[in-house]
Amino acid sequence: MLRLQVTNETSKLKAVVLGSAVNNGPTPSADEAYDPKSLEHILAGTYPVEADMVGEMEAFNAVFQKYDVQVYRPELIENYNQIFARDIGFVIDDVFIKANILPDRERELDAIQYVIDQMDPNKVVRPPEEVHIEGGDVMLWNDYIFIGTYKGSDYKDYITARTNMAGVNYIKALFPHKIVKEFDLVKSKLEARDNALHLDCCFQPVGKNKGIIYKSGFREEADYVFLVKLFGKDNLFHLTRDEMYHMNSNVFSIDTNVVVSEQKFTRLNTWLRNNGFTVEEIPYAEIAKQEGLLRCSTLPLIRE
Repeated sequence: MLRLQVTNETSKLKAVVLGSAVNNGPTPSADEAYDPKSLEHILAGTYPVEADMVGEMEAFNAVFQKYDVQVYRPELIENYNQIFARDIGFVIDDVFIKANILPDRERELDAIQYVIDQMDPNKVVRPPEEVHIEGGDVMLWNDYIFIGTYKGSDYKDYITARTNMAGVNYIKALFPHKIVKEFDLVKSKLEARDNALHLDCCFQPVGKNKGIIYKSGFREEADYVFLVKLFGKDNLFHLTRDEMYHMNSNVFSIDTNVVVSEQKFTRLNTWLRNNGFTVEEIPYAEIAKQEGLLRCSTLPLIRE
């Protein structure tokens, strides 16, 4: 039996689902793109190839092995993108929540059913259909649950709007003892530099009291100010628009003092090291072309 436990983003990781880039399928056509960044690379002819992405994911897997983390991989679906495990479900405390993802990604959940079968069935929930919520929008910080959403009246017109207010309210009802705080994110269908696809595209805690943040990812300045007050301005690394575009906030913590990061994130990695973190640098720039990075590829199951 898997005893699930996740209460924050940075405690020592014991078990995780890591996505897979094997048999990823052909480059999508422009009208199949789920986000503006993928679209940009499809049109430019620079969309990542499978061999490169498999290599990047194996480098990530090697870091998990180094730190004795139990890694589960999804069962193979032929010609199918299974990289972004974070979208399909997430753990809060000891509960596994299946995400209501875009309908054509439903098979990704089936591919980790063998992991779900090891959980207490009373601790596995599926929100009703009108509830939209994806793991990239859900961030745990001890007593807090931070959730990225989009409050615009044109929500339904945005394929990049992944979590709705019904999703926020569902989590509030499920975890009444937690402080649930939603953040209204900036969305764009066309310009990847102005699209916070998920909360982890513009904010993520690291360590015990620090974080990475992109101010312009929030539609309301008050949401940004809330985080500055909670963490303290000096504890936050502020991203530039270009760093946000390259997904600098989408690193992944294996422990309170160990962060896996992309090797080209020079400014961020220097800041992390200056603040006492061990930075495990790996190549992940090809996968990043699909508007997802390290946090997006993982689904943590157990943290100490």
